[in-house]
Amino acid sequence: MTTRVALITGSSRGLGRAIARRLARDGMAVAVNGRQEHTLAGLVDEIRAEGGTAAAFPADVTDEQDVARLAETIAATLGPVDVLVLNATGPQPEALIADAGRAAFEAQLAFFVHSPVLLGQALIPGMTARGHGRIVHLDSEVADRPAPGWSAYATAKNAQIGLARAWARELAPHGITVNSVAPAWIPVERHEGAAVDDYLATVPAGRMGTPDDIAHAVSFLASDAASFITGQRITIDGGRSLHP
Repeated sequence: MTTRVALITGSSRGLGRAIARRLARDGMAVAVNGRQEHTLAGLVDEIRAEGGTAAAFPADVTDEQDVARLAETIAATLGPVDVLVLNATGPQPEALIADAGRAAFEAQLAFFVHSPVLLGQALIPGMTARGHGRIVHLDSEVADRPAPGWSAYATAKNAQIGLARAWARELAPHGITVNSVAPAWIPVERHEGAAVDDYLATVPAGRMGTPDDIAHAVSFLASDAASFITGQRITIDGGRSLHP
């Protein structure tokens, strides 16, 4: 069987890092991506030390030329991409409506709509030609339950949800599935020092989620076993969406 190649954008840390390690353990050749190569080297070493296959591909996935180069370099190094995990994100500053100007919205749309479109245009033609593909979007519970100050982020995430559903309908006849995973707040490196008690009180499962919780779901959606699942959105929140 041919080894599947998976590209995980924004995989230098946090959820993307956990997803990359999990897909490598699943036997995929993993293309790890971030803007700076030095942030990816440790992850590549970890995957290889576990017997997996990985290579680093630094690129700005909001830049059209960088995305085109990224697709070509991965194909030349590991092979064409079969699994695309759209995880890259930028800064997420809070801003109330009065302060959230056009630039704030465009900054979020660049990562959650523009970047997926660029990557899709670069990689979907190859998936279509091969009759197989898996695309997994990482969105967020914030799309459903935005707090004050998160209008730009929530808007862009809802746009991403619509994009994923449109792709799912269009690409299903070509053997390509498109699904979304919507994590709750998963504390990772950039949340170090943040208080979690108030949030934890709203989680029926009684614990905070972990990056591995998200990686397990992505692993299944990226697998051959998920070939009849498309257009779906899995919320991973310990039951928080059930909370009054």
